[in-house]
Amino acid sequence: MGIENLTPSEGSTANRKRVGRGQGSGTGKTSARGQKGQKSRSGYKRKRNFEGGQQPLAKRMPKIGFTSRLVKPYVINVSKIKAVTELAEITMETLRSVHKIGAGVTKVKLVGATAKDLASKIKDENVTTTGN
Repeated sequence: MGIENLTPSEGSTANRKRVGRGQGSGTGKTSARGQKGQKSRSGYKRKRNFEGGQQPLAKRMPKIGFTSRLVKPYVINVSKIKAVTELAEITMETLRSVHKIGAGVTKVKLVGATAKDLASKIKDENVTTTGN
């Protein structure tokens, strides 16, 4: 048996349909495209997500993803960082002296079990507690 004698198995291949080759072929005249309409025209190509003029699914779905312009405050848990509770008055400068806060941080929120008790010590409008 040589490579030149190989043939496909019986019934595995079929001749391609030759459309538009006369009435007797069964696919003459309209060439299996139906009557009139956009899909029957030559050069017709449907866009990938085209839904027949209906709003496509991708446009019907809600847009996701949003970046807020509001500056989120840096959160300090006072029950974990005891040095904050021992401060006489709480401002951004005094917080930076006892805790590592980045230079870009403009607002700080104090959270924790004893955070509401520190509200009287706060002397800066950029520092808040969970209560106010």
